[in-house]
Amino acid sequence: MDEIGRNAAIATRKRGVGQVHCPFCRHPDSRVVDSREAEDGAAIRRRRSCPECGRRFTTLETASLTVVKRSGATEPFSRTKVIDGVRKAFSGRPVDEDALARLGQAVEEAVRARGAAEIPAHEIGMAILEPLSSLDEVAYIRFASVYKNFASLDDFVIEVASMRTEQQADPGRIPAAEAL
Repeated sequence: MDEIGRNAAIATRKRGVGQVHCPFCRHPDSRVVDSREAEDGAAIRRRRSCPECGRRFTTLETASLTVVKRSGATEPFSRTKVIDGVRKAFSGRPVDEDALARLGQAVEEAVRARGAAEIPAHEIGMAILEPLSSLDEVAYIRFASVYKNFASLDDFVIEVASMRTEQQADPGRIPAAEAL
């Protein structure tokens, strides 16, 4: 933990925020015995010990990611909502559920890598576009038409031309069906 993170943790403890109650005896404090990264660094697994009853338990700490909608309302990020939204673009198209799950994970990783606790919903839609384009071109065009606010047929023509240019520039590109 770096100096800033250590200072923030100390300040949090002083305010009484972040105390972990023992799940067995409800004692308001516990001692950290061991800490490890979990879920490829997206979470911290802590093994704790209760000074009151002596029992041990595990906590999993994750950073929350909040989505800011156009209306200004906020809600927690949901990988399931990302997958459900993409599934609509696949209407009538062959899609493997595992590929959709991998796409959802890739989007969440990309959004978390930005390092912001709050992210506009539009940016999540844009983060979906890159992995979606390598998964299925038709679904990509359907999804892009919403998130890029296509207003006319010319917008579709420009996007398809852009995709063709990218394919010609990268002849080693993985075919859509094998991408994810």
